[in-house]
Amino acid sequence: MKKIIMAIIAAIGSIMMMTSCNYLDVSDYFEDTLNIDSVFYTKVNLEKYLWGAAALFPDESNIFRNSYYPAILGSDEGFSMWEDDYAPQKFPIDEVTADNLRSMNIWTPMYQIIRKANTIFARIDECKELTAQDKREITGYAHFMRGYAYYFLLLNYGPLLIAGDEVYETSLAPEAYQKYRSPYDESVEYICNELETAATYIPPVVPINTFGRPTKGAAYGLIARLRVYAASPLYNGGQAAKTYFSNFVRQGDGVHYISQTYDEKKWAVAAAACKRVMDMNYTLHTVEARDDTPKLPEGIVYDPDYYKPWPQGAGNIDPYRSYAEMFNGETLGFKNTEFVFGKNSGEISYATLLSFPAQFGGWNGFCVPQKIIDNYKMIDGNDINHSSALYPYRENGFTTTDQTFSGYILKPNVNFMYTNREARFYASIGFSGCLWPMNSTTENGKFMQQAFYSVDGNSGSSAATQGDKRNYPITGYVLKKYIHPDDAWSGANAAVLNKSFPIVRYADILLMYAECLNNLTQSHTVSIGENEPQTFSRDFEEIKKAFNQVRYRSGLPGLKPEELNTPDAFFEALKTERMIEFLHEGLRYYDVRRWGIVKEEEAAPIMGMDTEKTERSGYYNRVICNYKTVRNRVFKDKMILLPIDRQEIKRVPTLDQNPGWEN
Repeated sequence: MKKIIMAIIAAIGSIMMMTSCNYLDVSDYFEDTLNIDSVFYTKVNLEKYLWGAAALFPDESNIFRNSYYPAILGSDEGFSMWEDDYAPQKFPIDEVTADNLRSMNIWTPMYQIIRKANTIFARIDECKELTAQDKREITGYAHFMRGYAYYFLLLNYGPLLIAGDEVYETSLAPEAYQKYRSPYDESVEYICNELETAATYIPPVVPINTFGRPTKGAAYGLIARLRVYAASPLYNGGQAAKTYFSNFVRQGDGVHYISQTYDEKKWAVAAAACKRVMDMNYTLHTVEARDDTPKLPEGIVYDPDYYKPWPQGAGNIDPYRSYAEMFNGETLGFKNTEFVFGKNSGEISYATLLSFPAQFGGWNGFCVPQKIIDNYKMIDGNDINHSSALYPYRENGFTTTDQTFSGYILKPNVNFMYTNREARFYASIGFSGCLWPMNSTTENGKFMQQAFYSVDGNSGSSAATQGDKRNYPITGYVLKKYIHPDDAWSGANAAVLNKSFPIVRYADILLMYAECLNNLTQSHTVSIGENEPQTFSRDFEEIKKAFNQVRYRSGLPGLKPEELNTPDAFFEALKTERMIEFLHEGLRYYDVRRWGIVKEEEAAPIMGMDTEKTERSGYYNRVICNYKTVRNRVFKDKMILLPIDRQEIKRVPTLDQNPGWEN
């Protein structure tokens, strides 16, 4: 069953990728059913051409399987034992090359989009059916698409080959295509200018039936993210820039592609970009407290605001529902005020299959490492190594009764290590003894079932089914973040709710803003876009205000005084917060790179529970996962970026390959 489904998916993917490899060759880029001249005869044809270009973008929510970048499987936050099924798993075991990028070669389709946008700019005046407003919107969306295409290229391949406004003809001699890549900073400026232009034309909101189309906020959110990345150590003269890019220079003039000189002002510009989004109408997603919402933990004295009503504190909301319902389909995407840029996602709905227990129709094998589990805090904000007497962390013993809160049920026979944890843990992680409600099915034995991942458990290695003995989580943990209590993959009337996916979340904007301020050693007065100049500094109160909103929404107290004492101390808190808050949203792969810590993070062995032991005899010991998809993982310096397809390098000799991928 799984193999058949995978074969169909692979076939569809192959058809989608069967396009010309020459990013400047226009011959195959037009709508199959339209002559390019007829595109501009009518408004309908032009809109088809515009949205046909948008269809070439990769699915941002496809972060679990054959993604357009290494994503979850190429980072330290997840893996599977299906080593040959999902291409990104080949990246951390060094089986991706410039000759075979597998699913991660998006170079050609992005330049197809760019050329379509350039064609629109060059010929839009030919369409006489357009009103002035039509022309503004189409122009705005075309600028967004061109900027967004370059955004994907920049994140994955680094410095851009900028085509400008040219619409290249196929009859030109090869010399006409000789262009050089632009340095990273110039690339960022180009994309930001495109998105700034788009923001002046496209609407601030879109109708419900077009949810997923970009808005002014989406453009500003992407600018904020780019500005933060550009200010980060990897791209801003930090030690990481020197480690990975000291010899990465442009042929011909020797210009460094990545700046080797630190510029603190970039953090202030990034702060301004984040603040602009914060001054819009976005808010964190919250659900009001109900009768079954647990009381906030007692004894928090270091944060006087903690018990205040939301948003000044964590009071009057339900932390579990506030986080869980943003992802599991309970809250519709178009209603979610936290989505700065989001979309509906059939891919996410389908991906829930990867975590579902095998005996209930799932594949049961998308593993979450122990490192993630151990970084979830206790309910009172302490880490597991410094838990309090009121809310202790223990690994010996099991629950004996039901514990119910916010509609979540913690059943008997659950190890104490999974009790007293923060709300995001229960909203995100499936652990041994975890209850799977599966409320949509009415078939006896198919709903309200616990899953146990030990060798003698109903979802462990001995019980692996669906025709694949690898269908169990070797770490003892799966992802439940996108799974609704009603979701079921087997049994009468089984159904899975529709899901939405956040491309940019307001929580990300808040944490990036706090990160920017933390990196300032002096005041800087800067402006962004058409905004008036603003002054930014390492303002403790501003950092706390932004950061603590995310903590409060999860039911945790805000920053401790020692977490704000130094920039390094805050950075440690930020690293953990982003790891947990954005688990399996596709951001960590980029975070650990831009911070320059990817080598250290990837060097740590992937740990889990001892799933070859029985539930009551050895399972709850941490062991190194001994499976080839994890034991053969490496990190080489070249893996800081993806390679450019070798055929593109051969075709355009002035196109420099990324470091380490030359051979």
